[in-house]
Amino acid sequence: MTEEELNINFKRAFERASNTKIQLPPDVMLHFYAYYKQAIHAEGSGFYNPSGDSELRNAFKLNALFQVKSLTPDEAKLKYIELVNKYITDSE
Repeated sequence: MTEEELNINFKRAFERASNTKIQLPPDVMLHFYAYYKQAIHAEGSGFYNPSGDSELRNAFKLNALFQVKSLTPDEAKLKYIELVNKYITDSE
């Protein structure tokens, strides 16, 4: 897959995930979060620091980010696309 194809597929996967009405378990949502942030923010500072009002929620987000920190942005995009294809069907 070319870089352009990867970016197009990633954008489509993000749109599908953003528009789904499927209620996913919190652990799956953390995977979506971590892969997306790694794909988008890893090229800049190398790490994204979660923000929010809940310290507990931020701790879970941070843990998810640590688990994917070794992935390149392209690898994270591929993982994100795979996750969308696994959990979000077109027939929702």
